[in-house]
Amino acid sequence: MAAKPGFPEILAFGPTGYGDELLWGAAMSISIALLAYSLGLIIGIIGALCKLDGSPLTRGIMEGYTTLVRAVPELILILILYYAGTATLNQLLESAGYETVAINGFVAAVLVLGFVQGAYSTEVLRAAIQAIPVGQMEAAKAYGMSPWLIFRRITLPSMLPYAIPGLANLWLIVTKDTALIAVVGYTELALATRQAAGNTKMYFTFFMVAGLIYLIITLISQKGFAILEKRVRRGQRKLA
Repeated sequence: MAAKPGFPEILAFGPTGYGDELLWGAAMSISIALLAYSLGLIIGIIGALCKLDGSPLTRGIMEGYTTLVRAVPELILILILYYAGTATLNQLLESAGYETVAINGFVAAVLVLGFVQGAYSTEVLRAAIQAIPVGQMEAAKAYGMSPWLIFRRITLPSMLPYAIPGLANLWLIVTKDTALIAVVGYTELALATRQAAGNTKMYFTFFMVAGLIYLIITLISQKGFAILEKRVRRGQRKLA
């Protein structure tokens, strides 16, 4: 009777272990998280500005968007956007006389998570902009600055100290939400872990390793955001 492989053997790289599969899954999770987070920030900036200075129509659209996304669980949104979004796109292509397309799982994961992140980023950035002293904005307008110049020289640097704690939380959330992409069959860390555990029947071991990898990502991320926050707060008086 063959001996059960030990801990070092199952995490080895190569055909005898699953270390390379877990490493690839972790790399995919981080890649999806980075791109989705960036897309969410872009949506968040646009959404925050629309909510604060947009027309009644754009404010209503963004209010409905943020309310819907924050009300519905991420897993349900992922399933709806992935399957319904793909079906809708192919129906539009067929009606226009084009061939249907198969949506790449990586691209779909980025778009879906970015769409979800955008709603939360909108609220974080809106609150950060509202925390800027009104006098700064009024002075910039009195000097005749253009809206873009006001955003680049006043709004952006002034809101960052207020926004970074919330944005750091959103980054940690999206790194964990990548695990939900496993439900649509794209291989990232969670699915790679489940496959390895299923093949070896060592569920506790592999999920403990996956949890450790997520923890390492979290600790490194916290350190990075702490350095960033310290940098953007330089020159500010520290509260006792």
